[in-house]
Amino acid sequence: MISKPLAATQPAAAEIATFWLADGGANLTAATPYNVRTSTSKLLDGGGATPDTKPGTIPPSLPATTSTAAAVTPATSGKVFFLGADGLPHWCTGTAVHSQYRNVVATAAHCGFDIQRTGYALDKWAFVPAYTNGTAPLGLYVGRQLYGHYDFDAYGDFDRGYAFITVYEGVAPSATGEPVNFGRLGDNAGGQGLAWNQPVDSATDVFGYPAGPHPDGTLPYTGDTLESSSGRPTSVQVPSLKGEELLGVGSPFTGEGALGSSWLLRYDKATGQGYLNGVTISVTDRDADLRFDTSMSPYFDGETRSVYTAAATQWTGAVLPT
Repeated sequence: MISKPLAATQPAAAEIATFWLADGGANLTAATPYNVRTSTSKLLDGGGATPDTKPGTIPPSLPATTSTAAAVTPATSGKVFFLGADGLPHWCTGTAVHSQYRNVVATAAHCGFDIQRTGYALDKWAFVPAYTNGTAPLGLYVGRQLYGHYDFDAYGDFDRGYAFITVYEGVAPSATGEPVNFGRLGDNAGGQGLAWNQPVDSATDVFGYPAGPHPDGTLPYTGDTLESSSGRPTSVQVPSLKGEELLGVGSPFTGEGALGSSWLLRYDKATGQGYLNGVTISVTDRDADLRFDTSMSPYFDGETRSVYTAAATQWTGAVLPT
């Protein structure tokens, strides 16, 4: 396991919150979908995705009020915003996950670690759950600490291409435009459960914000609203990602914007909750018809749970003094 600070102090977190919320959220609106390692051209059937311990789950948690839980799509899904190596604002997809202090977000590892600058985390990292058409209805949550697998950071091994991020309590703009505290992520949005060492072909619902083009140039998604697809994964290998233990599931999502999309087991539409069992790390055009048709994820095993546990027990606190 490896950990990197994102905003180690309250003043640093407040500065990041102001960056994203100032001028009516202009930087949120200006952000573009992250386009680093979004797709791969070669995918091989088979692989070594197998359990390393007994299967297990951690249950999801409902928000403090149930008004957001009856939505057609989960309020736990949202966008993670950050500055890339180019210094410009970008976004991926992220998911609120159950934790002791209701303050953890899961996403693809390269939506937290900056793989274009060795040893760095992405700058000004924040999460907006239930993001829709430029709005932050459940607040904005600044990242405090990034947790991932050592093999991803050291070797670029996408078999470990997941990250769990602790976030400060939320902020929202006041009537004067200044940010004010908005409460804990899990209290406002709830948190998905976590599953590991599950059968590879478990029925899976994928939720994300695809926005990029297909290889043929068509643009079926805008990235403004949450999209979903479903299928049963199979074991695959992707040599370009050093991925020998990956899962692939049929999905029409394009790569840009969909990085970090949640793979949920036993998703319940009535509550908007299930068990996180993967995150999209890339997509591919498996049948070579110039349209992406498969999303890929690491296989969540006991090592995934260990990284999650390191994040899930950390308290963060509020961005602004209370």
